[in-house]
Amino acid sequence: MKATYRILFAALLTAALVLAACGPAPTPQTVTVKETVVVEQKSTVEVPVQVVVTATPEPAAGPVKLKVFGAFATPIEEPWDGVIHAALLEAQNKGQIDYKWQDNIGYAGDMEKVLRETAEKDKPDAIFGDAFGNEEAVRKVAAEFPKIAFVFGSGSGPAEPNVSVFDNWIHEPAYLTGLIAGKLTKTNVVGVVAAMPVPEVNRLVNAFTQGAKEVNPKVKVKVTFINSWFDPPTAKEAALAQIAAGADVLYAERFGVIEAAQEKKLVAFGNMSDQNSLAPDTVITGPVWNMGPTVQYVIAQVAGGTYTAQDLKDFSMYGKGGASLADWHGWDAKLPADLVKLVQDKEAAIEAGLFRVDINENAPTQ
Repeated sequence: MKATYRILFAALLTAALVLAACGPAPTPQTVTVKETVVVEQKSTVEVPVQVVVTATPEPAAGPVKLKVFGAFATPIEEPWDGVIHAALLEAQNKGQIDYKWQDNIGYAGDMEKVLRETAEKDKPDAIFGDAFGNEEAVRKVAAEFPKIAFVFGSGSGPAEPNVSVFDNWIHEPAYLTGLIAGKLTKTNVVGVVAAMPVPEVNRLVNAFTQGAKEVNPKVKVKVTFINSWFDPPTAKEAALAQIAAGADVLYAERFGVIEAAQEKKLVAFGNMSDQNSLAPDTVITGPVWNMGPTVQYVIAQVAGGTYTAQDLKDFSMYGKGGASLADWHGWDAKLPADLVKLVQDKEAAIEAGLFRVDINENAPTQ
């Protein structure tokens, strides 16, 4: 029998597909529709048809990356800002944040402009940087954007609701380098070239001096402040002047000192980061500041919606992994074994909380 088919279930099938796709889970569903068949004898037959429909699930959402901006007053080569930058780059490489930054902003008023423009246009979740020399600018802009976490190196305290502060608390490894310097000097004169006599610098110089005098009561520690956070040529000249005055071991609290020590074939200690690569035959070790623990803590807080203004000091100390002594890079095999053991024993005691280095933020006396 010849028959002409008219398919009438298209609309019903489409509706079934839509309903299945909107369901809470991609479970296959069986939908029964009816097909009407018209034959020449004009009789109508309803035929049940089963259609299996599977909803297509939406792609699973991945972890949301935070938008983070770094605002640095000095060139990124300056170790203080460089340490912060390195920790943020590490978080970016882990896929935790989208990171943009600007360095060499200076102290002439541009910090406020950069922060405000960034907050308005990019709307980051957090802004990291250093507020030294720009305290008013940072806090002014932070007050205008209370939903953004402002996390800045500062000598002042936190401010509700969104300004957290941190600093480099590396006086402990500075003390350890002092132990080495006091034992190694042959002239009983060691030199320190530092930024300026402010609390965060004073405590490093005083801790270094404490260590040097603990093992060598006769040692004299010469201290020169260059009154700048980043001026390598001036720091180098100050170091050369100290060498001319008898210093044979140098602590490079500022960038530029290591070059002078290398030229005069003397030993030196870096600061903030592992600086052995600058002069492997000159740099023994030095205090290292690791901003990783601070950055990771803040990222977790912001991502979890629990961020609050606070002093993040503890995350920059030995106990939280924020401070350490740089790798010896083979120098531990070159130095007297009893000296290396002394330093390692003291370091272990600090890590275990059994020995505390004095925090003395008064201007150093010579």
